Amino acid sequence: MQNKIDLKPGSSILFIGDSITDAGRTLRSYKPFGFGYVHFLANYLLAKYPTYNLKIINRGISGNTIRDLKSRWQRDCLEHKPDILSILIGVNDVWRQFATPEELPHAVQLDEYESTCRQLLKETKEKCNSRLVLCQPFMFCDDSTNPVFARLREYIEAVGRIAKEFDAVIVPFQNQIDALIKNVPPQKWSADSVHPELWAHSWLAQQWLNATDL
Repeated sequence: MQNKIDLKPGSSILFIGDSITDAGRTLRSYKPFGFGYVHFLANYLLAKYPTYNLKIINRGISGNTIRDLKSRWQRDCLEHKPDILSILIGVNDVWRQFATPEELPHAVQLDEYESTCRQLLKETKEKCNSRLVLCQPFMFCDDSTNPVFARLREYIEAVGRIAKEFDAVIVPFQNQIDALIKNVPPQKWSADSVHPELWAHSWLAQQWLNATDL
């Protein structure tokens, strides 16, 4: 895997995922980037490269799984022909396996998660030749016996395998959280173990920048 992203004048960067990426991006006060990690990344990159005329696009939608991304991939990814594509998806695929019976049909098991991700990345490389950035899905959790967290680890491992196959940059969100979680407890990061506090969104942005070397 390569760890460096080459940013060129006129580059387009597309972020796609679930509520963590969405972060209110369609609300008047937060358009077009939302208030989350994409907001911090977009404004940092626009400020660092003011002459590059970068195009930064947020296509996160709250509640999405990899199956939902597939249903909107043409419209929300391929039609934009991104030079750089960053994907953060997986936590909704997992928690619905442990939620109410009504949610279970919307859960995405590991084999479907992996095969769908490979399909979308293959299509994107063929049609757009995008540079790929895969982000580890994550939870702010220090309880290894938590069944949702234990299952999520399997999806995180899958992201690592897929990143190697597609020569993608991997953003090790969960690895970095694990390194800090004993000293920075879960409730400081998030009220529900999933949705970051504002400072934690900024922290996620820093991890993305570290991984891509931008």
